[in-house]
Amino acid sequence: MAERDGRDRSGRLIEQVTGSELAGLDGAGEALWLDVIAKMDEVYSDLLRYETDLEAKNAELEEAQAFISSVIASVSDILVVVDADGTILQVNPAFVRLTGISAADLVGAKLATRLAPTDRAAATDLAGGSGEFSDREVRFLTAEAVSDLMAVACSPRLDHAGRHAGAVLTGRPIGELRRAYEALHRAHQELQQAQRKLIEQEKMASLGRLVAGVAHELNNPISFVYGNIHTLDRYRGRLTGFFEALAAGGDPNELRRTWRIDPLMEDLGPLLEGSLEGAVRVSDIVRNLRRLSFSKPGDRMAVDLDKVARNAANWAARAKGGGTRIDFDGCDGALVDGHEGQLHQVLVNLIENAFDAVAGERDPAVAVTVEAADGMVEVRVQDNGPGVAPAVADKIFEPFFTTKAVGEGTGLGLWISYSIAREHGGEIALRPVPHGACFVLRLPQRGPEP
Repeated sequence: MAERDGRDRSGRLIEQVTGSELAGLDGAGEALWLDVIAKMDEVYSDLLRYETDLEAKNAELEEAQAFISSVIASVSDILVVVDADGTILQVNPAFVRLTGISAADLVGAKLATRLAPTDRAAATDLAGGSGEFSDREVRFLTAEAVSDLMAVACSPRLDHAGRHAGAVLTGRPIGELRRAYEALHRAHQELQQAQRKLIEQEKMASLGRLVAGVAHELNNPISFVYGNIHTLDRYRGRLTGFFEALAAGGDPNELRRTWRIDPLMEDLGPLLEGSLEGAVRVSDIVRNLRRLSFSKPGDRMAVDLDKVARNAANWAARAKGGGTRIDFDGCDGALVDGHEGQLHQVLVNLIENAFDAVAGERDPAVAVTVEAADGMVEVRVQDNGPGVAPAVADKIFEPFFTTKAVGEGTGLGLWISYSIAREHGGEIALRPVPHGACFVLRLPQRGPEP
């Protein structure tokens, strides 16, 4: 102001008004006038100070406004400010780039006119005109067609009195992200399908091993019954000839010696007993096989883990063979709650892996030990093979991981066994031993009947 009116801003107002003396005033008037001038000088000094502070505040405000404008301009998300009627009040450069329309043409237009026709019904909710603010996924009109799908967040804008004055919309494109998510979802589904197929293949392989063991189990009693029936058929022919000769009037004693009826009658009882025993054995095998069938996961019963481990060891030994010695040390009271077929699959897999591990050893041996203590039943399967390398010890229970050659394993056996053990409330672990490998299956022991 001093620069504009030519006065010295640093001087006192009273000196500029009166000069060196006051003329034409008496003593009282001069004192009154000097007092007025002094007050004016104070007010003038305050005005100068206020002007300086105002200029400083204005500079700070301009700096803050420039900072806010630069931040808004650098934000990659779109920003649109609308009033309560959905009229656009302000946009940022990101929205200008998205629509291809200048900010001057956008300001003053209705928000609905800048939305794709199919999304214009959402304009009211975005501006808060319905009384509620809701985030939406919409598309905006561009210079060419419509934009990619945008996720728009809506925040209320209030005036100085706290009344609803409009909304602030921020958004970012999600079309590409959604397409990537959908592609990832499809890939995940394909992976799940492939995993299910591999699991089914592993189940079929387990079923094949099971059938091989059953076939071997059935072969002995069926062969025994078949041989006995063949002998009984020969005896039937001798008895028929004896009765025909007897009917023709032959001497009974002579005919008994000729047809060897007495030895036949002595042998007939053991043959029938042996055939009956073989049939019972076949019936037991079929009954056990039915218990091993897979049913609903919740269909559990008391399972004698000692008996299951013995059957699994026998079947694995017959399937693998190779002269491997198998030592079994069982115990009584090894009852658990579970599914016998699934636990049988777990133990067969562990024992067969042990047989595979000792295939190249000079004196191959596998030991199966069953113990029940402290409320847990523990089955240990130990071999004298090369053991598990420390580098892969923490990966052996991962799906598709295998140390076998290509085509000899899917890498799902231990993973499925581990999953079954967890479903039964137990675990499978690799226990360190001086030589070979030792896998341990631990399951909660079945409590006493109420």
